[in-house]
Amino acid sequence: MKKIIFTEKAPAPIGPYNQAVLKGNTLYTSGQIAINPATGELNVANIEAETAQVMENMKAVLDAAGMSFENVVKTTIFIMDMNDFASINTVYGSYFNETTAPARETVQVAGLPKNVNVEISMIAIL
Repeated sequence: MKKIIFTEKAPAPIGPYNQAVLKGNTLYTSGQIAINPATGELNVANIEAETAQVMENMKAVLDAAGMSFENVVKTTIFIMDMNDFASINTVYGSYFNETTAPARETVQVAGLPKNVNVEISMIAIL
């Protein structure tokens, strides 16, 4: 049996998907972009602010599942421009303990929803 995870502290899904699904002790999150859940507006002032909003959205989803970034075992980062990698990585890295950080891949893509610059998804285990 799977459990749907939802929190109003992260952007609501805008299609046929959920913020996250918990199956057994494994949480699969949908990708998060920099939508401020309080306003519904994109937070894209700069790549650092955009990445921080994505990570705060992800934190809210993890919290709703009773987890934290310490539970994350795998992340996928989609970015529009690999030149933004260092800035994204700095903000992303501030949310993890470097010695227990998850596995990760980072992929440059041709486009992302709402023309954002970064989207991140995660897998976490209780």
